[in-house]
Amino acid sequence: MEAWLQSLLAALALPEYGLSTVFVVSFVSATLLPLGSEPAVFGLIKLNPSLFWPAILVATVGNTLGGAVTWWMGYGAEQAYERATHRSASGQALRWASRFGPRACLLAWLPVVGDPLCAVAGWLKLPFWPCVGYMAVGKLLRYLVMTASLLWLWPGQLPT
Repeated sequence: MEAWLQSLLAALALPEYGLSTVFVVSFVSATLLPLGSEPAVFGLIKLNPSLFWPAILVATVGNTLGGAVTWWMGYGAEQAYERATHRSASGQALRWASRFGPRACLLAWLPVVGDPLCAVAGWLKLPFWPCVGYMAVGKLLRYLVMTASLLWLWPGQLPT
C-alpha cells in the first residue's frame, strides 16, 4: 500500500505533471473533502511563471467540475431524503440559497461554506447550468485574486 501511495504521489508531483496535478487537486478540493488547491496553483506558477494563465484556467475548470459533482451529490441526497422520509427538508441555509437562486453559487469559492453551498443548490434543484456558470465565475475570480496577491507578496524567484 505504501509503495502504491508513493508512486501516486510521484505521478502527481510538481512540476513534471504540473497542470494535471493542478486539475486533480482543484477537482478534489471542490468536493466535500477538506483540501485547498491554491498552494498547488501558486506552486506551479512560482516554478513556471509562463503557466500563469493555463494554471488559472485548468484550476478553474477542475474546481468548477468538482462543484458540479457536488451539485449532483446534493441533488441525489435530496432525492434519497424525500424517498426515505416522504417530506421536504427546510432550514435557514436552504431558504437563503433558494431566495438568491443560482447567483448564490458565485460564493462557491468561499472556504468552509462554498462546497456545501453547491450541494445545497443541487438539493434545491436550482438550474444546473446557471449554477455551474456562476460557480465558474466565482472560482476564476478567486484564483486570479489569490494567485496574483501571492505573487505580489512573494515576487522573488525560487532558487535554482
